[in-house]
Amino acid sequence: MDTPGEPVLQDAFAVREGIEMVPGTVHLVDMQGTSGLKHRIGSNADVVLIPQPTSDPDDPLNWSPLRKGYHFWLLIIWGILMSASVNWSGPVWVPLQYDLNTTVDALNISAALCFAFLAIGCILLQPTAMKIGRRPVYILGTFLNVVGCLMGGFQRSVEVYYVVNILTGFGAAPVDSLVQISTTDLFFAHERGTRLSLIALALGTGSYMGPVAAGYITEAQGWRFCFWYLIIFFGIILVLQIFTLEESIYMRPLADPEPHYEPNKGGSKDNGLTGDNPSPLIAQPIRRDTVTTDSTFPIPAQTYWQKMAPIHTQNANPKKWWWLAIFPFRLLTFPAIMWVGIMVGIQIMWLSLLSVTQSELFSVPPYSFGIAVVGDTNIAAFVGGIFGMCWGGPLSDWYILRRSRQNKGIMEPEFRLWLLIVPTILNSAGLLMYGLGAYNGSSWVISAGVGTAFIGFGIGSGGAICLTYAIDAYPGIAAESMVLILFIRNVIGFAFTFAIQPWIDGLGGQVTTIMLAVLCLVSMTSFLIMVRWGKNFRRRTAKKYLHYTEQRARRA
Repeated sequence: MDTPGEPVLQDAFAVREGIEMVPGTVHLVDMQGTSGLKHRIGSNADVVLIPQPTSDPDDPLNWSPLRKGYHFWLLIIWGILMSASVNWSGPVWVPLQYDLNTTVDALNISAALCFAFLAIGCILLQPTAMKIGRRPVYILGTFLNVVGCLMGGFQRSVEVYYVVNILTGFGAAPVDSLVQISTTDLFFAHERGTRLSLIALALGTGSYMGPVAAGYITEAQGWRFCFWYLIIFFGIILVLQIFTLEESIYMRPLADPEPHYEPNKGGSKDNGLTGDNPSPLIAQPIRRDTVTTDSTFPIPAQTYWQKMAPIHTQNANPKKWWWLAIFPFRLLTFPAIMWVGIMVGIQIMWLSLLSVTQSELFSVPPYSFGIAVVGDTNIAAFVGGIFGMCWGGPLSDWYILRRSRQNKGIMEPEFRLWLLIVPTILNSAGLLMYGLGAYNGSSWVISAGVGTAFIGFGIGSGGAICLTYAIDAYPGIAAESMVLILFIRNVIGFAFTFAIQPWIDGLGGQVTTIMLAVLCLVSMTSFLIMVRWGKNFRRRTAKKYLHYTEQRARRA
């Protein structure tokens, strides 16, 4: 029998408590207290800290709760503004058409351009952040949005509006990938679900409440003032970022605290068991650290001006920028990452659907809502997003701890996916209620109320659960996987924004609604495939994964 808590070499991977420890499978709960690793302090003190913090006071995992909280909530507020900046215009498309002398199709092109440059921005800005730090990329994104909003306030033609959407979309790209990676810089594995769901709620808040505010501002002062207010808010954030936003990039051991083991080379099958009471052959762990995790000498903390430096290369990735830019596309052969990219891409379709159709559906009879009231239809989605955050965040973190304890302390990333059952049902039902209710002239409570709330719940919870799964499955390449995932997402959003209006015009709103609901149900139910075969996919990609984590840290 295996000695409890000790990994034994079997085939290519260690076995702990009878469970094969492929990459992504981690010892999260130290039920016997024998791991020798650092644990959580306070309640749930048996929870292992993943990744393990170093002895460096500037390691973001060692920051005080106040320091972490300020950094995180500054990014949350920034995310709300960025999301509002690229999503607020839905209720004001009618006055935009009139003032810019343009058409709905042209405005659809502007929205599609925004999605396109969100995708391009992910590819270009993420490697930049890995070379010079997260901080300068956040500041650049804010500056680009200030410039874009300034142009938006003075624009007189739809061509300028195209440029506005390109600038704001490119500047907002870090909110789609870099904020999630900054979260993994600050928080441990058992805390990620809650924080990533808060980020999803923040993006939902900007996406849903931005149009609400835009509706009232447009009715009271005109749509140009939406840009002026954004400039004020972004100006305040820019000052706070320049003088208070710290750098969180930190080079640490690439893998989780589970040691890696040399795979069985196919040599002798003698396991070293001899005599009447054989002892298991314990594999020697092979550390794949990129920095020393403990130091004999105290490491001095950085000064304020060192923290506020314009660029940070001390912990930069040593590979060339172009190598980092193309590296994410090498992950196209990783089923889990591709699946998550498609899933969050489908989620963004519903956000685009609300933005593109709400003015068309609710500003005409039988509803005949004014601009402000059309914007108010997003409040239900915001409320649904709050409940979705609770489901995909704190509840999912509690659930994986519970499942890990039932599994001898071992966490499988696929545990979290079971929570997609509820978003699958509610999101699909919400699409039917929103589309069929509106196109049949039913009470606004059905379409703009309950239906929109269900969609908001699905977007908020589904996206957070899927992204957390991807990070848990391949923690050593989380930054690169986020780039590919968000690139796939924005490409899908770009194509859908172009296609949805001709789709509705060609097949009719009701048929289109039913098709979208079926697509939602089928796609989200696919989580069962990952639950059943996800670990096998991780096993098959383990060699590539471990090779990539070493390769990305090796100096060019």
